[in-house]
Formats: sequence, structure tokens, C-alpha cells
Amino acid sequence: MNVLRKINRVLLVLVVLMLCLLLHSTVLRKSTRPKISDHPKGLASAARVPAVREPEPYNVVPVVICASEERIGATMAVINSVYSNTDASLFFYIVTLRDAVRLTRQYIVKTKLKGIKYKILEFNPMVLKGKVKPDSSRPELLHPLNFVRFYLSMLDIKHNRVIYLDDDVIVQGDIRDLFDMKLKAGHAAAFSTDCDLPSTHEMVASIGMQTTYMGFLDYRKVEVRDLGIDPRECSFNPGVFVADVTEWKKQKITKQLEKWMEENVRHNIYSSAMAGGVATPPMLIVFHDKYTTLDPLWHVRHMGWSPDSHYSENVLQGARLLHWNGPFKPWQYPAVHLDLWERWFIPDPSRKFSLVRPKSHH
Repeated sequence: MNVLRKINRVLLVLVVLMLCLLLHSTVLRKSTRPKISDHPKGLASAARVPAVREPEPYNVVPVVICASEERIGATMAVINSVYSNTDASLFFYIVTLRDAVRLTRQYIVKTKLKGIKYKILEFNPMVLKGKVKPDSSRPELLHPLNFVRFYLSMLDIKHNRVIYLDDDVIVQGDIRDLFDMKLKAGHAAAFSTDCDLPSTHEMVASIGMQTTYMGFLDYRKVEVRDLGIDPRECSFNPGVFVADVTEWKKQKITKQLEKWMEENVRHNIYSSAMAGGVATPPMLIVFHDKYTTLDPLWHVRHMGWSPDSHYSENVLQGARLLHWNGPFKPWQYPAVHLDLWERWFIPDPSRKFSLVRPKSHH
């Protein structure tokens, strides 16, 4: 019996030791495992990672750009130029209509862009119902995607700050420099003012471009005069901007823009026959005296207003971003500085998008 008791004691000691070891290893694992709070995106976002390519929350430059079916090659040229000129981690929010979702995805996965991080967002044009007045002078300006910039706060964007780019630009600088600019307190966006680059003034004057509010709003209308904005004030171009999405939501910018769209439907206070089309005037009203100014080299523009007006080599080399705003686009012909755009063009694998070039052009 003594022997049996001794064996039982030994077994009991062994069991206690094993329990102690198990308890110790469990505590050790818990102390070295990251806490939920260590993951800034939390469990909900983490659960979605296998399904969609979500952006990292920090140290990423998010870019919002639209992709219409008829201009898909232009969008891919923009993305290629951004991607090729930076070492920064990028995330592209590519906004399109339902009929172009598949085309957009195929263009990316079947070309050199397959390595980019992106998310395709489908824009519902029904949000524009009753807010856009039919206008025949430049019908392309009435494309639903032209108004995506108004709805930044309603898009499925996971970042507090984004860069918005039109599809007729090319980026030559490091996009990180643009993203890192400081926005003034209380400002939801930064734009490039139309009085900011002396080297463009001669060209702008030669093609009759407007650079003041008078060129965009109809000052014969009482609704415009009641704004109290001097018609000689410098306008700005909303084709390239840095946006603070949190501030945008806080100030209800989208609601304010919609208000002026509806006002135009009722009273025709601007039209595409005027200098800036229909997307610029509401932005000019809502952001009047409430925006930070971009470095002018980050928005060298008016390149699409004439097929004959060229920039000097010095301006082109110093420019961080080139914008062919206007009717003469670089994927069509005629247009200026085609070589600067074509170096970033990636042929469409589906062959739906093709460049318009004269036979003698190589």
C-alpha cells in the first residue's frame, strides 16, 4: 500500500507540473499576440481582405480617378504615369459605370498595371436625376462621371485624404509630394488658382481662356449677383485637387454642390457654353475663399484648348502634372505635346480603345 501511495503522489506531482506548464505557455502566447487595437483597420476590415483588395490605412497615397468606356485608355495612361514616377505605396479608387466595370478590370489585369492596388467603384448616375440640365454645346461634359468629384463623401473610400485626378492628365512628378501638402485648417480641398502661373498667361490669353468667375457664372442672374463674389476674382480648376474627406463630410460639401446644380436647372446660372462647362461652376461657388492653393507646377493646364498653342520646353520639363483640359485631347488628333502623353499610354488589350492619329504619325 505504501508503494501504491508513493506512486499516486508522484503521479499527482506530475499532473500538477503539467498543468503549470500548460498555464504558463497559454499566458505567454496571449502576452505576445497582437491585440485587436494593434490592427488599425479592426476585425471587420480584416475579414474582408480575402474578398477585395483593401488599402492599407497608413503610408499610402490614395488616388481617385474615373474610367469611362469611351476614354478607358486615357485613365490607364494616368495610372501608369502616377505609378511609374513614385516609390510611394499607392491605392487607386477607379470609379466607373456598370457597363465598364469588366473592361476596366481586364485592362488592368492583362497589362503592366496588374501589380497596382486598386478598387473599382460603380457610380450610380441616378443620383444626378433632376440636377443636370441638358445642354448640347459640349455633350461630353454632361457625362455622369464628370460629376463624381462632387460625391467623394458618398464613395466607398477608406482614406481621410485623397487626390482626385481627371482622366486627361499625366503626372511627371512624385505624387507623394502632392499628397503631403498642408491643407489650411477648415479647408476641405486644395485647387490650382487660374492666376497662379505667369508662364501660362500669354498662352491663355491667346486662346481666349477665362480665368475669372465672370467666365463661368452668368452675372446677369440675380442668384449669381446675390453671392457677392467679385466677377473679376480668379477662378480655379477642379480637374486636380487634394481633398480632406473628413472635412468634406463635416461641411456637407456634396449637399452644397447639389443645391447649386438644382439652382442651375431652375434658373440657368451657368452652362457648358461658358468657359468651364458644368462641373466647375458649383465648385467655384461652394469653395469660394475656402480652399488651399496648390503648387502651380502640380497643375500645368489649358493644354487641350488649342491644337496650335504650345508650351516652352522649360515649362514642360518643370511641370509635375500636365492637363489637357479643353476639347483637343492627346489621344485624339489634332492636339499638342502628344509625345509627352503617348509615353504613358498602354494599348488596350481588348482593342476597344485606340488612338486617333494621322497616317504619317509614328
